[in-house]
Amino acid sequence: MFMFLHLFLLTLGATTTTAAAAAGRVSAVIVFGDSSVDAGNNNAIRTVLKSNFRPYGRDFMGGRPTGRFCNGRLATDFLSERFGIKPFIPAYLDPAYNISDFATGVCFASAGTGYDNATSDVLSVIPLWMELAYFKDYITKLKSHLGPKKATETVNEALYTISVGTNDFLENYYSSYSTRTSSRYSIGEYQNFLIHIAEKFILDIHALGARKVSLTGLLPMGCLPLERSTNAMSGESGCVEMYNKVARDFNVKLKALAGKLRSEVRGLRIVYSPLYDKLLDAIDHPSSYGFENVEEGCCATGMFEMGYLCNAWNPFTCPDANKYVFWDAFHPTERLNSILADYFMNTTLAEFLWS
Repeated sequence: MFMFLHLFLLTLGATTTTAAAAAGRVSAVIVFGDSSVDAGNNNAIRTVLKSNFRPYGRDFMGGRPTGRFCNGRLATDFLSERFGIKPFIPAYLDPAYNISDFATGVCFASAGTGYDNATSDVLSVIPLWMELAYFKDYITKLKSHLGPKKATETVNEALYTISVGTNDFLENYYSSYSTRTSSRYSIGEYQNFLIHIAEKFILDIHALGARKVSLTGLLPMGCLPLERSTNAMSGESGCVEMYNKVARDFNVKLKALAGKLRSEVRGLRIVYSPLYDKLLDAIDHPSSYGFENVEEGCCATGMFEMGYLCNAWNPFTCPDANKYVFWDAFHPTERLNSILADYFMNTTLAEFLWS
Protein backbone atom coordinates (compact mmCIF):
# COMPACT_ATOMS: atom_id res chain seq x y z
CA MET A 1 0.00 0.00 0.00
CA PHE A 2 2.83 2.35 0.88
CA MET A 3 4.59 1.55 -2.41
CA PHE A 4 1.40 2.21 -4.38
CA LEU A 5 0.88 5.53 -2.59
CA HIS A 6 4.50 6.46 -3.18
CA LEU A 7 4.24 5.72 -6.90
CA PHE A 8 0.94 7.62 -7.09
CA LEU A 9 2.45 10.70 -5.47
CA LEU A 10 5.47 10.51 -7.76
CA THR A 11 3.21 10.29 -10.80
CA LEU A 12 1.04 13.15 -9.57
CA GLY A 13 4.11 15.22 -8.85
CA ALA A 14 5.56 14.56 -12.30
CA THR A 15 2.27 15.49 -13.96
CA THR A 16 1.99 18.68 -11.93
CA THR A 17 5.61 19.55 -12.61
CA THR A 18 5.13 18.98 -16.36
CA ALA A 19 2.07 21.23 -16.42
CA ALA A 20 3.85 23.90 -14.42
CA ALA A 21 6.93 23.69 -16.61
CA ALA A 22 4.80 23.91 -19.73
CA ALA A 23 2.92 26.91 -18.39
CA GLY A 24 6.18 28.58 -17.45
CA ARG A 25 7.92 27.93 -20.77
CA VAL A 26 5.13 28.95 -23.12
CA SER A 27 3.57 32.26 -22.15
CA ALA A 28 0.73 32.22 -24.69
CA VAL A 29 -0.48 30.44 -27.80
CA ILE A 30 -0.87 32.80 -30.77
CA VAL A 31 -2.72 31.49 -33.80
CA PHE A 32 -2.64 32.37 -37.49
CA GLY A 33 -4.45 30.53 -40.25
CA ASP A 34 -7.76 29.44 -41.73
CA SER A 35 -10.93 27.62 -40.61
CA SER A 36 -8.88 24.80 -39.09
CA VAL A 37 -7.98 27.24 -36.30
CA ASP A 38 -10.42 30.19 -36.61
CA ALA A 39 -11.97 30.73 -33.17
CA GLY A 40 -14.62 33.14 -34.46
CA ASN A 41 -13.01 36.07 -36.25
CA ASN A 42 -15.28 35.62 -39.26
CA ASN A 43 -18.24 36.48 -37.01
CA ALA A 44 -17.09 40.10 -37.18
CA ILE A 45 -16.71 40.46 -40.95
CA ARG A 46 -19.08 40.47 -43.93
CA THR A 47 -18.70 37.00 -45.41
CA VAL A 48 -20.94 34.01 -46.04
CA LEU A 49 -18.35 31.78 -44.41
CA LYS A 50 -19.57 31.65 -40.82
CA SER A 51 -20.38 29.05 -38.19
CA ASN A 52 -21.72 31.08 -35.26
CA PHE A 53 -24.95 29.08 -35.06
CA ARG A 54 -25.96 25.61 -33.94
CA PRO A 55 -25.24 22.78 -34.28
CA TYR A 56 -21.72 24.22 -34.48
CA GLY A 57 -20.43 24.47 -30.94
CA ARG A 58 -22.98 22.08 -29.48
CA ASP A 59 -20.19 20.27 -27.57
CA PHE A 60 -18.26 23.45 -26.71
CA MET A 61 -18.34 24.71 -23.13
CA GLY A 62 -21.91 25.76 -22.47
CA GLY A 63 -23.02 24.28 -25.78
CA ARG A 64 -22.64 27.60 -27.54
CA PRO A 65 -21.60 28.30 -31.14
CA THR A 66 -18.49 30.49 -31.16
CA GLY A 67 -17.63 30.66 -34.84
CA ARG A 68 -15.37 27.62 -34.67
CA PHE A 69 -16.00 25.24 -37.56
CA CYS A 70 -16.40 22.33 -35.20
CA ASN A 71 -18.81 20.76 -32.74
CA GLY A 72 -16.46 21.81 -29.94
CA ARG A 73 -12.87 22.87 -29.46
CA LEU A 74 -10.10 23.16 -32.03
CA ALA A 75 -6.66 21.56 -31.87
CA THR A 76 -5.18 24.93 -30.90
CA ASP A 77 -7.57 25.16 -27.95
CA PHE A 78 -6.34 21.79 -26.75
CA LEU A 79 -2.72 22.88 -27.23
CA SER A 80 -3.34 25.86 -24.98
CA GLU A 81 -4.81 23.54 -22.37
CA ARG A 82 -1.98 21.01 -22.71
CA PHE A 83 0.56 23.78 -22.13
CA GLY A 84 -1.25 24.61 -18.89
CA ILE A 85 -2.43 28.03 -20.04
CA LYS A 86 -6.21 28.08 -20.57
CA PRO A 87 -8.89 25.78 -22.06
CA PHE A 88 -9.55 27.77 -25.22
CA ILE A 89 -8.11 30.62 -27.26
CA PRO A 90 -10.38 33.62 -27.96
CA ALA A 91 -10.73 35.30 -31.35
CA TYR A 92 -9.12 38.73 -31.60
CA LEU A 93 -12.24 40.28 -33.14
CA ASP A 94 -14.63 38.86 -30.55
CA PRO A 95 -15.96 41.84 -28.56
CA ALA A 96 -16.52 39.62 -25.52
CA TYR A 97 -12.76 39.58 -24.87
CA ASN A 98 -10.08 42.20 -24.32
CA ILE A 99 -6.32 42.48 -24.04
CA SER A 100 -6.27 40.92 -20.58
CA ASP A 101 -7.79 37.77 -22.13
CA PHE A 102 -5.51 37.93 -25.17
CA ALA A 103 -2.33 38.25 -23.09
CA THR A 104 -2.20 34.46 -22.64
CA GLY A 105 -3.38 33.51 -26.11
CA VAL A 106 -5.18 34.95 -29.08
CA CYS A 107 -6.43 33.81 -32.48
CA PHE A 108 -6.06 35.92 -35.62
CA ALA A 109 -7.15 33.17 -38.04
CA SER A 110 -9.93 33.57 -40.59
CA ALA A 111 -11.89 30.73 -42.17
CA GLY A 112 -11.46 30.60 -45.93
CA THR A 113 -8.13 32.40 -46.08
CA GLY A 114 -4.85 31.20 -47.54
CA TYR A 115 -1.26 32.19 -48.07
CA ASP A 116 -2.31 33.77 -51.36
CA ASN A 117 -4.26 37.04 -51.08
CA ALA A 118 -6.38 35.89 -54.00
CA THR A 119 -7.65 33.00 -51.88
CA SER A 120 -9.07 35.31 -49.23
CA ASP A 121 -10.84 37.27 -51.98
CA VAL A 122 -12.89 34.21 -53.01
CA LEU A 123 -15.14 34.41 -49.94
CA SER A 124 -14.24 37.92 -48.74
CA VAL A 125 -12.36 36.86 -45.61
CA ILE A 126 -9.34 38.20 -43.75
CA PRO A 127 -6.11 37.86 -45.76
CA LEU A 128 -2.92 36.72 -44.11
CA TRP A 129 -1.38 40.20 -44.32
CA MET A 130 -4.28 41.53 -42.24
CA GLU A 131 -3.75 38.79 -39.65
CA LEU A 132 -0.20 40.16 -39.40
CA ALA A 133 -1.57 43.70 -39.03
CA TYR A 134 -3.82 42.53 -36.18
CA PHE A 135 -0.78 40.96 -34.54
CA LYS A 136 1.07 44.29 -34.67
CA ASP A 137 -1.96 45.99 -33.12
CA TYR A 138 -2.03 43.29 -30.44
CA ILE A 139 1.62 43.94 -29.52
CA THR A 140 0.91 47.65 -29.11
CA LYS A 141 -2.02 46.92 -26.80
CA LEU A 142 -0.02 44.30 -24.92
CA LYS A 143 2.73 46.81 -24.17
CA SER A 144 0.16 49.22 -22.74
CA HIS A 145 -1.40 46.43 -20.69
CA LEU A 146 1.71 44.67 -19.35
CA GLY A 147 4.41 47.26 -19.85
CA PRO A 148 7.09 47.06 -22.57
CA LYS A 149 9.43 44.62 -20.77
CA LYS A 150 6.77 42.07 -19.76
CA ALA A 151 5.05 42.35 -23.13
CA THR A 152 8.30 41.62 -24.95
CA GLU A 153 8.88 38.58 -22.74
CA THR A 154 5.36 37.35 -23.45
CA VAL A 155 5.79 37.76 -27.21
CA ASN A 156 9.20 36.04 -27.15
CA GLU A 157 8.02 33.09 -25.06
CA ALA A 158 4.72 32.51 -26.86
CA LEU A 159 4.11 29.58 -29.19
CA TYR A 160 3.00 30.66 -32.67
CA THR A 161 0.97 28.19 -34.70
CA ILE A 162 0.41 28.63 -38.42
CA SER A 163 -2.25 26.43 -40.01
CA VAL A 164 -3.17 27.46 -43.55
CA GLY A 165 -2.86 26.35 -47.17
CA THR A 166 -5.71 23.97 -47.96
CA ASN A 167 -7.93 26.76 -49.33
CA ASP A 168 -5.18 27.92 -51.66
CA PHE A 169 -5.62 24.67 -53.56
CA LEU A 170 -9.26 23.66 -53.10
CA GLU A 171 -10.88 27.11 -53.12
CA ASN A 172 -8.46 28.84 -55.45
CA TYR A 173 -6.15 26.83 -57.71
CA TYR A 174 -8.55 23.95 -58.44
CA SER A 175 -11.78 25.90 -58.07
CA SER A 176 -13.96 26.39 -61.14
CA TYR A 177 -14.75 29.87 -59.80
CA SER A 178 -11.12 30.98 -59.90
CA THR A 179 -9.31 30.04 -63.11
CA ARG A 180 -6.80 32.90 -63.12
CA THR A 181 -4.40 31.19 -60.70
CA SER A 182 -4.27 27.84 -62.52
CA SER A 183 -3.78 29.56 -65.87
CA ARG A 184 -0.90 31.59 -64.50
CA TYR A 185 1.02 28.87 -62.63
CA SER A 186 1.72 25.16 -62.93
CA ILE A 187 0.93 23.39 -59.67
CA GLY A 188 4.62 23.19 -58.77
CA GLU A 189 5.11 26.88 -59.51
CA TYR A 190 2.10 27.77 -57.39
CA GLN A 191 3.42 25.73 -54.48
CA ASN A 192 6.72 27.60 -54.72
CA PHE A 193 4.82 30.89 -54.81
CA LEU A 194 3.01 29.95 -51.60
CA ILE A 195 6.24 28.83 -49.94
CA HIS A 196 7.74 32.24 -50.68
CA ILE A 197 4.75 33.91 -48.98
CA ALA A 198 5.02 31.55 -46.02
CA GLU A 199 8.71 32.35 -45.62
CA LYS A 200 8.10 36.09 -45.67
CA PHE A 201 5.27 35.76 -43.15
CA ILE A 202 7.44 33.77 -40.75
CA LEU A 203 10.29 36.28 -41.08
CA ASP A 204 7.82 39.09 -40.43
CA ILE A 205 6.50 37.62 -37.19
CA HIS A 206 10.07 36.79 -36.16
CA ALA A 207 11.01 40.44 -36.64
CA LEU A 208 8.13 41.32 -34.32
CA GLY A 209 9.39 38.96 -31.61
CA ALA A 210 8.17 35.44 -32.45
CA ARG A 211 10.74 32.80 -31.49
CA LYS A 212 8.80 29.52 -31.10
CA VAL A 213 6.87 28.67 -34.25
CA SER A 214 4.92 25.60 -35.35
CA LEU A 215 4.32 25.39 -39.10
CA THR A 216 1.49 22.93 -39.67
CA GLY A 217 1.39 20.78 -42.78
CA LEU A 218 -1.63 20.13 -44.96
CA LEU A 219 -4.04 17.29 -44.23
CA PRO A 220 -4.92 14.64 -46.86
CA MET A 221 -7.34 17.04 -48.48
CA GLY A 222 -8.48 14.52 -51.05
CA CYS A 223 -10.07 12.55 -48.19
CA LEU A 224 -12.29 15.38 -46.97
CA PRO A 225 -15.96 14.28 -47.19
CA LEU A 226 -16.68 17.05 -49.70
CA GLU A 227 -13.97 15.78 -52.04
CA ARG A 228 -15.00 12.15 -51.58
CA SER A 229 -18.59 13.05 -52.43
CA THR A 230 -17.57 15.06 -55.48
CA ASN A 231 -15.39 12.16 -56.55
CA ALA A 232 -18.32 9.74 -56.20
CA MET A 233 -20.47 11.93 -58.40
CA SER A 234 -17.94 11.50 -61.19
CA GLY A 235 -18.11 7.73 -60.87
CA GLU A 236 -14.97 7.28 -58.76
CA SER A 237 -14.70 6.07 -55.17
CA GLY A 238 -12.55 6.88 -52.17
CA CYS A 239 -10.18 9.78 -51.69
CA VAL A 240 -9.03 12.04 -54.51
CA GLU A 241 -5.42 10.98 -54.94
CA MET A 242 -4.50 13.99 -57.06
CA TYR A 243 -5.33 16.33 -54.16
CA ASN A 244 -3.54 14.11 -51.67
CA LYS A 245 -0.41 14.12 -53.81
CA VAL A 246 -0.52 17.92 -53.99
CA ALA A 247 -0.75 18.01 -50.19
CA ARG A 248 2.18 15.59 -49.80
CA ASP A 249 4.34 17.53 -52.24
CA PHE A 250 3.54 20.84 -50.58
CA ASN A 251 4.27 19.37 -47.16
CA VAL A 252 7.75 18.37 -48.34
CA LYS A 253 8.37 22.00 -49.25
CA LEU A 254 6.93 23.27 -45.94
CA LYS A 255 9.19 20.91 -44.01
CA ALA A 256 12.22 22.05 -46.01
CA LEU A 257 11.28 25.68 -45.36
CA ALA A 258 11.07 25.09 -41.61
CA GLY A 259 14.46 23.38 -41.63
CA LYS A 260 16.03 26.16 -43.68
CA LEU A 261 14.72 28.95 -41.46
CA ARG A 262 15.67 27.13 -38.27
CA SER A 263 19.26 26.83 -39.43
CA GLU A 264 19.56 30.30 -40.96
CA VAL A 265 17.58 32.64 -38.71
CA ARG A 266 19.19 33.25 -35.37
CA GLY A 267 16.91 32.69 -32.41
CA LEU A 268 14.08 31.18 -34.47
CA ARG A 269 13.00 27.80 -33.15
CA ILE A 270 10.60 26.71 -35.85
CA VAL A 271 9.25 23.17 -36.15
CA TYR A 272 7.28 21.53 -38.90
CA SER A 273 4.19 19.83 -37.46
CA PRO A 274 3.02 17.10 -39.86
CA LEU A 275 -0.70 16.49 -39.99
CA TYR A 276 -1.05 14.31 -43.06
CA ASP A 277 0.06 10.87 -41.85
CA LYS A 278 -1.70 11.01 -38.48
CA LEU A 279 -5.03 12.00 -40.00
CA LEU A 280 -4.71 9.48 -42.80
CA ASP A 281 -3.98 6.78 -40.23
CA ALA A 282 -7.21 7.66 -38.42
CA ILE A 283 -9.05 7.42 -41.75
CA ASP A 284 -7.42 4.10 -42.68
CA HIS A 285 -7.69 2.55 -39.19
CA PRO A 286 -10.71 4.20 -37.56
CA SER A 287 -11.36 1.47 -35.00
CA SER A 288 -7.88 2.04 -33.53
CA TYR A 289 -9.02 5.54 -32.62
CA GLY A 290 -12.59 4.68 -31.66
CA PHE A 291 -14.13 6.13 -34.83
CA GLU A 292 -16.90 4.50 -36.86
CA ASN A 293 -17.35 6.87 -39.79
CA VAL A 294 -14.55 8.40 -41.85
CA GLU A 295 -16.36 9.13 -45.12
CA GLU A 296 -19.07 11.59 -44.05
CA GLY A 297 -19.22 14.40 -41.57
CA CYS A 298 -21.57 14.29 -38.60
CA CYS A 299 -23.48 17.45 -39.53
CA ALA A 300 -26.39 17.12 -41.98
CA THR A 301 -25.71 14.39 -44.56
CA GLY A 302 -22.00 15.00 -44.01
CA MET A 303 -21.33 14.84 -47.73
CA PHE A 304 -21.41 18.45 -48.92
CA GLU A 305 -22.60 20.64 -46.06
CA MET A 306 -20.59 23.22 -44.14
CA GLY A 307 -21.35 26.74 -42.94
CA TYR A 308 -24.98 27.74 -43.40
CA LEU A 309 -25.88 24.36 -44.91
CA CYS A 310 -24.91 22.76 -41.60
CA ASN A 311 -27.71 24.19 -39.47
CA ALA A 312 -30.06 23.32 -36.64
CA TRP A 313 -32.95 22.59 -39.02
CA ASN A 314 -31.21 19.77 -40.84
CA PRO A 315 -32.67 16.48 -39.56
CA PHE A 316 -29.74 14.29 -40.62
CA THR A 317 -27.12 15.50 -38.14
CA CYS A 318 -25.70 12.61 -36.11
CA PRO A 319 -26.34 12.33 -32.35
CA ASP A 320 -22.73 11.48 -31.40
CA ALA A 321 -19.91 13.33 -33.13
CA ASN A 322 -17.29 11.33 -31.21
CA LYS A 323 -17.84 8.47 -33.64
CA TYR A 324 -16.88 10.65 -36.60
CA VAL A 325 -13.53 11.85 -37.90
CA PHE A 326 -15.20 14.85 -39.54
CA TRP A 327 -17.76 17.24 -38.13
CA ASP A 328 -18.95 18.74 -41.41
CA ALA A 329 -17.85 18.07 -44.98
CA PHE A 330 -14.58 19.93 -44.47
CA HIS A 331 -13.57 20.07 -40.80
CA PRO A 332 -12.53 17.60 -38.07
CA THR A 333 -14.57 16.82 -34.97
CA GLU A 334 -13.53 17.99 -31.53
CA ARG A 335 -12.41 14.46 -30.72
CA LEU A 336 -10.04 14.30 -33.68
CA ASN A 337 -8.74 17.76 -32.79
CA SER A 338 -7.89 16.49 -29.32
CA ILE A 339 -6.07 13.49 -30.78
CA LEU A 340 -4.07 15.72 -33.12
CA ALA A 341 -3.14 18.09 -30.29
CA ASP A 342 -1.86 15.18 -28.19
CA TYR A 343 0.10 13.91 -31.18
CA PHE A 344 1.81 17.28 -31.64
CA MET A 345 2.52 17.62 -27.92
CA ASN A 346 4.24 14.24 -27.91
CA THR A 347 6.26 14.92 -31.05
CA THR A 348 7.13 18.27 -32.64
CA LEU A 349 6.01 20.52 -29.79
CA ALA A 350 7.60 18.49 -27.00
CA GLU A 351 10.74 20.63 -27.07
CA PHE A 352 8.70 23.65 -25.99
CA LEU A 353 7.60 21.96 -22.77
CA TRP A 354 10.96 22.59 -21.21
CA SER A 355 12.64 25.49 -22.94
